[in-house]
Amino acid sequence: MSHESDAELPGEAALPGRLPDALRAELIAFRRDLHMHPELGHQEVRTTGAIKRRLEAAGLRPRVLSMGTGLMCDIGTPDPGRPMLALRADIDALPIPDTKTTVPYRSTVPDRAHACGHDVHTAVVLGAGLVLADLHGQGLLPHAVRLIFQPAEEVLPGGAPEAIESGVLEGVGRMLAVHCDPKVDAGRIGLRVGPITSACDRLEIALDGPGGHTARPHLTTDLVTAAAKVATEVPALLARRVDTRSGLVLTWGRIASGHAANVIPQHAELSGTVRCLDLASWHDAPDLVHAAVDEVAALHHAKTEITYVRGVPPVVNDAAMAELLRAAHAVRRGADAVEDTEQSLGGEDFSWYLEEVPGAMARLGVRPPGEGARYDLHRGDFDVDERAIAVGVELFTAAALIDGNRL
Repeated sequence: MSHESDAELPGEAALPGRLPDALRAELIAFRRDLHMHPELGHQEVRTTGAIKRRLEAAGLRPRVLSMGTGLMCDIGTPDPGRPMLALRADIDALPIPDTKTTVPYRSTVPDRAHACGHDVHTAVVLGAGLVLADLHGQGLLPHAVRLIFQPAEEVLPGGAPEAIESGVLEGVGRMLAVHCDPKVDAGRIGLRVGPITSACDRLEIALDGPGGHTARPHLTTDLVTAAAKVATEVPALLARRVDTRSGLVLTWGRIASGHAANVIPQHAELSGTVRCLDLASWHDAPDLVHAAVDEVAALHHAKTEITYVRGVPPVVNDAAMAELLRAAHAVRRGADAVEDTEQSLGGEDFSWYLEEVPGAMARLGVRPPGEGARYDLHRGDFDVDERAIAVGVELFTAAALIDGNRL
């Protein structure tokens, strides 16, 4: 699925900051190394060390974040009177097995995989930092830029709030990020003004009641039936209690109950996610979900314990920052290499930064041109066209140059 760097995608060099072939090959190797050694949120010690060493080798001074993983690094000298542009990458992996069998860089860690493209995001921001550092050394970087390598994006409510507490936004006025998109061809990006992702929360429900013999269900609280009714009827009930345009949807990922065929259990558990398209519905969702669960469970005399974990609000792209990405990619690869994209129901903790500063996220095409979308995100066989790394680097370097020249 991956493609080597010698088959360059079409583009133009109207600005400095094109990626040298040697660095292009190095970044692909760096991405593959991360892919082989995935680490979960708040455990990214090796990943943080690898990024830190490479930045230091370029003469930069990265700082590890206060939570122990992740780091930030400034390119150039920050000016207190001119807030910086920040480029953000997430560095953690997912707790799923890597099922690829035909590539030499598959995960070496059992039940761990970079199945969301964070290894690509990391290589892109690292590469952009190295190119921008070189431009700064030549006197060609008009304004300082901050790199943010953030841990724990996959752990609700994400590592972004902790990174913000660590000071990554001090002196920052604008932010950019990319996210791999296997539905978009490598060489292209997808953009949208306004919400580009959705809110995402986690829901865990415990149901309890007296169990017993399956020969006498009338003397028990039939928790298997109660769990089945909660699983099917609560989502249907929510669909009738919110505006359908809000896109609020409850989807289950786990149901567990019982140990024997002839025993009605005393305990059942369900867990899933609540997603919605707009902020108003996100604020109302916890009360609506609690009420619906209690209502359905009460019909079956089941006691409920509900754990509603707030996740992330939608990523809302600022119009001016989305236009900066559009202009940067148009300079590199032409205006027709930018396509409109829809709002996804996926969640992304980049949204927390955009609660503080304006910014935008682009969808980075990682599908080999001419091929169908065979490898979706969060699948063990997910892989990318590695030429997308150079595309992301040159997108960010162009954006930094355009942004700096506008100040």
